[in-house]
Parts: sequence; structure tokens; C-alpha cells
Amino acid sequence: MTENFCVYGLRTGIIRPGDSITQSVLASAEQVCGIEDGDIIVIAESALASAEGAIVYLSDVTPSDEARRLAARYGMDPRVVEVVLGQSDAVIGGIPGFLLCMRSGTLLPNAGTDGSNAPPGALVCLPEDPDRSAAALREEIRRATGKTVGILIADSRTHAMRLGCSGVAIGCAGFGAVIDDVGRLDLFGRSLEVTKRALGDNLASAAELVMGEADECTPAALIRGTKIPMTDETGIQTIAADECLFMGTALHADPSRLKGKTDTNSL
Repeated sequence: MTENFCVYGLRTGIIRPGDSITQSVLASAEQVCGIEDGDIIVIAESALASAEGAIVYLSDVTPSDEARRLAARYGMDPRVVEVVLGQSDAVIGGIPGFLLCMRSGTLLPNAGTDGSNAPPGALVCLPEDPDRSAAALREEIRRATGKTVGILIADSRTHAMRLGCSGVAIGCAGFGAVIDDVGRLDLFGRSLEVTKRALGDNLASAAELVMGEADECTPAALIRGTKIPMTDETGIQTIAADECLFMGTALHADPSRLKGKTDTNSL
């Protein structure tokens, strides 16, 4: 990062199904700072999902027996649970109000579904393929402006044993979301053996500072001055559950946890 590192919030109107995220971002950026080569544009997953039509109205949901059982156990609306089950690869457990789910190699509450910033009586689900959407948005911006930028799709997540949310990247295009520092030397000349920096997550958290979580109507941010090389790389890297410190510990105690969402009778 450099001394010219800046983060600009990009305000838009409410994003609705069928709206163009690209047009909304470009119009806002034009009023704030324009677009330059090397900029990184961060877009909230809820705005992207809304534009892509990933909205479920609870009035259209009929809960299954499994959803009703889990809802009774965790104090949730059975219709919400049914939507969560449909978005999950596996349900690991839960606390009152939330199910802990696996989806696309990521551990997250309620499979990423959220009633915040959703129309009344509706849930916004995660975008179907955030990496693909990021790549498409990057190309649209290149065609519209001639500029080469990076795109991050960001969500806010809690972390184990910590209070509050921070940003996490769930989609990326245009640069590597992880920097491998293995082999570099520390202050005392020792070679780093496992250190990898979650660049995408760090940038998503920086963007969260100006995007907000409530009625700011700022579903995007533009980050300038990172000096991150732009490439054609796309994707967020994940690791297997048994390689994760948190999930690996749980699986060591109970390997059945990841058998799938149909095995939730043990929850």
C-alpha cells in the first residue's frame, strides 16, 4: 500500500432485480473520483444478489418437516430455515436464531441468506457464482471505460469467538486474493513457513468502513492506490474443512458433521 491509498464510498439508489450494477457503480464513481487503471471496486453481495434476482419471498415458501424441526430447536421461522436448507451444502449446527452452514467451501451463518437490506417479507440469498459475476463486471467496466480494474464481491461475517462483523471477499476478479509470504524472512531472519495474507478479505474490510451495514445506500466502494498488479486471475481460494483449524478440530471430535444437509437429525 502507498501513502496515496484511498477508499471512496459509492452511493446508489436501491438496487432491484434487473438493475445494472455496472451502470450504478460508474455513475456514482463519476461523481466521486472517476475510474483509473488499477482501481479495485468492491461490491456488496446483497446488492449484486438483488440485481441478479436472488430474492426469496417468504410467502412463497412451504417449510418441510426438517425445516420445522430445526426451526423449533433454534427459535427460527420455519420458512427461513427452509430457504437456508435450500442454500446449504451441509448444516453443522446452530444457536438460537442461526444455523451454521457449509456452502461452496465456506462456513457461514444461515448459508449467507439475510433479511437486512431485503424487501419486507423477503430474504436475499448469496449470488449464485460470485467469482463469475466479478469477472463479468470487470469486463463490463473495461468495455465502458477502457480501464483495467479489479473487482471484489464482499460480505460481512462474524469470526470465531469475536464480537462484531468484518468484511470478507466471496468473489474476486483481476488480481490474486491471497498473497503467499512463505519463504520470506521475518525480522530475525527466520523463513516464514505458512503465512499467507488474505488480501481480498483485508480490502473488503477496508471497504466496509465506508459502505456501512444499514441505510447508507452505499453498496460499493472504490479503492485506489494499492499498487496491486492487475492480472486475469479469478477466484477466491478456500481450503478443505479438515485443513481448517476451527472446522478440523470439530471434525476430529465428530467426523459425521459434514455428511450433508439431510443428516441433520443429529443436530
